[in-house]
Amino acid sequence: MRQRNTVVRAVHDIGTAIWFGGALMGAVGLNGASSEVSDRRERTRVANAGWNRWTPVNAAGIAMNIVGSFGLLAANKGRVATQRGVAANSVAKGIVTGAALAATAYSRKLGAELDRAGDVPAEGGVKPDEDTPLEIARAQRRLRVMQWVVPGLTGVLVVLTSLHGEQQRPGEVVRGVVRGAFSR
Repeated sequence: MRQRNTVVRAVHDIGTAIWFGGALMGAVGLNGASSEVSDRRERTRVANAGWNRWTPVNAAGIAMNIVGSFGLLAANKGRVATQRGVAANSVAKGIVTGAALAATAYSRKLGAELDRAGDVPAEGGVKPDEDTPLEIARAQRRLRVMQWVVPGLTGVLVVLTSLHGEQQRPGEVVRGVVRGAFSR
């Protein structure tokens, strides 16, 4: 008998989409647009105001991703144990999820540093200029890198999730189980 996991899969996938899409939009749209604010002392504040509004939604997306991941792992524990390649992909997803969580937390920490600084002169939300205080400029340079690390890692999660979907094709399940049985 086939069992569907539509709800848990949707929770996982929507959570991943929120996490990935929000990070990418923030890097391209929000941080990019902050340089258009006419008063250069308001640029970091405007970018931070947007990120602060997004943070609760992002946290919900991350929670959905994690809850969905555990739900899918529980629903597919038999395949993880017997189908060749599924356990390795599951482990890879776990490692990348951990890295994405760490990158997101570090980015939030850097953003909080900028937020506490208030109005400081800058070229943009993550781009210091010659008048940006040294500690703020350092945080901005780090955040400028991290703004790409988070969507990069969450993009990898999207790819690994796609691989899991491909591994569930009936022919893949049969081949993976047979290969798994003969490789022990």
